[in-house]
Amino acid sequence: MASILAISASQSGPAHSFIVGEALKSAAARAGHKLGLKVISHLGEQGSFSDDDLAKADVAVVVADGPVDLSDLPKTLRIFETTPQAVFDDADGVVAQALAGSGGAAKAAPATSAVAPGGKPPAGMKVVAITSCPTGVAHTFMAAEALEQAGKDRGITVAIEGQGSGKIDALDPELIKRASAVIFAHDLPVKGRERFAGKPVIDVGVKAAVNDAGSLVDKALAAADDPSVARVPAGGESAEESEEGSEHWARRLQRSVMTGVSYMIPFVAAGGLLIALGFLLAGYDVASLYEKISISDYSLWNLPGNEFVHEIKNSAGDVVGTETITVSQSGLLLYIGWTLFLLGQAAMSFLVPALAGYISFGLAGRPGIAPGFVMGVVAVEVGAGFIGGLVGGILAGYFAAWLAGLSVPAWLRGLMPVVIIPLGTTLVVGAVMYLVLGLPLAALMTALQDGLTSMSGGGSAVLLGVILGLMMCFDLGGPVNKAAYLFGTAGLSAASASNTAPYEIMATVMAAGMVPPLAMSAATFLRSRLFTKAEVENGRSAWLLGLSFISEGAIPFAAADPLRVIPATMAGGAVTGAMTMAMHVGSRAPHGGVFVAFAITNFGGFLLAILAGTVVSTALVIVLKGLGRNADGKKGAEAQATAAA
Repeated sequence: MASILAISASQSGPAHSFIVGEALKSAAARAGHKLGLKVISHLGEQGSFSDDDLAKADVAVVVADGPVDLSDLPKTLRIFETTPQAVFDDADGVVAQALAGSGGAAKAAPATSAVAPGGKPPAGMKVVAITSCPTGVAHTFMAAEALEQAGKDRGITVAIEGQGSGKIDALDPELIKRASAVIFAHDLPVKGRERFAGKPVIDVGVKAAVNDAGSLVDKALAAADDPSVARVPAGGESAEESEEGSEHWARRLQRSVMTGVSYMIPFVAAGGLLIALGFLLAGYDVASLYEKISISDYSLWNLPGNEFVHEIKNSAGDVVGTETITVSQSGLLLYIGWTLFLLGQAAMSFLVPALAGYISFGLAGRPGIAPGFVMGVVAVEVGAGFIGGLVGGILAGYFAAWLAGLSVPAWLRGLMPVVIIPLGTTLVVGAVMYLVLGLPLAALMTALQDGLTSMSGGGSAVLLGVILGLMMCFDLGGPVNKAAYLFGTAGLSAASASNTAPYEIMATVMAAGMVPPLAMSAATFLRSRLFTKAEVENGRSAWLLGLSFISEGAIPFAAADPLRVIPATMAGGAVTGAMTMAMHVGSRAPHGGVFVAFAITNFGGFLLAILAGTVVSTALVIVLKGLGRNADGKKGAEAQATAAA
């Protein structure tokens, strides 16, 4: 019987590495040999070799698709290197070859390899990175933080330029020049790609950085000395256009819709919070003044009372009667609250136009913005709401992109983006929206609103809450989460004292979205041994993200262990959603979590629902992680954490 030491390190992730290791262990057992296993991943090292194991070992089998630190192996020990795919193809053959000393790269262990998880890269190596995501700013920054931390763990600085949304803090050109490699972790085309021309590049989606930043940094460092690795091509805008042109149409459409949602959210957040503050100062009945009484009749030197006379006019503009409107507040508080309410209504009025405009922008670039915004306004005017904005934005974007692709004379090219494309798109798509699609979309929107109202007010309210809770916790800031959030925020502008269903839906969406990070924070506090050191650190801040309604705080946990974390959080979200709807909890604010308590009706029920969902998710994630067992019958997650500690 031979004694074999195996090291498994697949860049596809820890699960892949464990599968490879177990395949080798089974092959060795079938041949009557003993095999000790160590798995290396972004979670750290799981398993270890004792001094006795090292002394008695006949060979060390290294199964890796990247650099691995072998400095802890005896220099006299024979090393057999192979790939994960080779093990998948013929694990028995790999074991036989390793013991025979043939067919692989058998050699003495070097003092160190180039770079490995936990290893030290050569001095002077630097990495720069771009992160971007259309589904939310949080993903962009979480990817950036993960890459920065992975760099710190390896003793290097990873400089990040976030291009997801808002102001872009561009990388210093001198820093780019000195960089050994670049990482593009993006779901949007990289802006200014030509700056990195000739640099070794690791090009992945943004979630790859969130899920396993360490392997990306390792790949970048390894790529620095690899002449065959992919490099950023020369050429600026053409490179970006090529990237967009090669994108599958369905992926492009999804990205564009998420871009629209992402740019719409600031309007919703600002408008909703301003309206909530207006209610706080002036009372909820200030909404009865909207569009009836002009605030311009008052000032800081002429403050309003609590009674107002509204003139009722006919279609010809003649006064046919009056109505007296009485509100609970008066004076300075009413005036300031009224002003904030009107500002919030103004911001909310851009909700659908912003959605349509930036969907069109995502499909056609700058020429699509103007016609997209116009289609959003048209959608509001015909009563089609956010459904009309969605359809109008998509139509405007595709038509504008088609016009941009036409071959035109040179003298006309300069007019295309600023005149021809916006004019032609607005004319054609606007006519289609008014003459063909307006009434059907308006009917669909009305049916949807009526259906929601009936569900929220009847026996189906709990079912609606469950569905929304599941959606909010499914992908934690991804498309499904954003769809539920859009569903909640879209109805706020139509809410009123007589129609509180949108407020209840908004409260359900917000409460359910708070559960995942709160549950992960609680689970890491109660059973830290089930989690890695990095996850425990994340848990210490996740509670604040949860209280603020930032679901993305749970993403690192879901990325590391999706089969346990996501079902657990969905269960808690469903409980919270059902309870908020059952207790008729309402929120006039679209964001803010517990920090907008003043805008939440039945705040006690709101907290109770969140607490119940958090308890359910916390208990489930602890149970599910504890049920994971390795081949030795130990709790897998606990064994991993213990070995890494």
